Amino acid sequence: MRQPRIEAPRLPTINLAELVENTDEEFESGSHFDGVRFTSTAFDGADLTSTDFAECELINATFHEAVLRGVRFRDSVLTNSFAPVFTAPRSSWRDVEITAPRWGSAEVYDSVWQSARIDGGKIDFLNLRGSKITDLQISDCIIDELDLGGATATRVSLVNCRIGTLDINSATLKNVDLRSSEFRTINGLQSLAGVIIDDYQLSLLAPLLAAHLGLTVI
Repeated sequence: MRQPRIEAPRLPTINLAELVENTDEEFESGSHFDGVRFTSTAFDGADLTSTDFAECELINATFHEAVLRGVRFRDSVLTNSFAPVFTAPRSSWRDVEITAPRWGSAEVYDSVWQSARIDGGKIDFLNLRGSKITDLQISDCIIDELDLGGATATRVSLVNCRIGTLDINSATLKNVDLRSSEFRTINGLQSLAGVIIDDYQLSLLAPLLAAHLGLTVI
């Protein structure tokens, strides 16, 4: 039998050079930052609506209750970011590396992700409902609840992640690789088309699939 073709996320290498250190302490919506390094910057409570971060590095930044609606991150790196409440609906993430985030409730619904990676860290609730996702890798991350309901996701890979609940209700998925990751439960079994799992994961899903299909297994 011919093996199916599995397409991995296409992820670029981000090289940042000659960055300027940020000196601002107050931020306005709609601002544009290009080639700026933010070190231990507190964006807590700031209105960053439609703010554009291009070729920026953010280290140890905090975003608790910041307004990030429509924010854009391009060719940027976020390291050790912290936010008990991370609110960024309709945001855009293109060519971005996010390392060791510590986010509580991350409301990132209706967002656009293209060529991005999340590596390490812990997120209590990652709400990507209704998002358009192309080329995303999440690795070595603990996520209590990952909501992809209604999302369109292509070439997504979860590598060595621990996921409590994965919700894929009404999602459109293609080359979404869940191998090597652990899940407590998956909601939306009718939307599993386009998902890649291994034999062991299939055995764990068997009771859920049987119940979904109304099968009686004796």
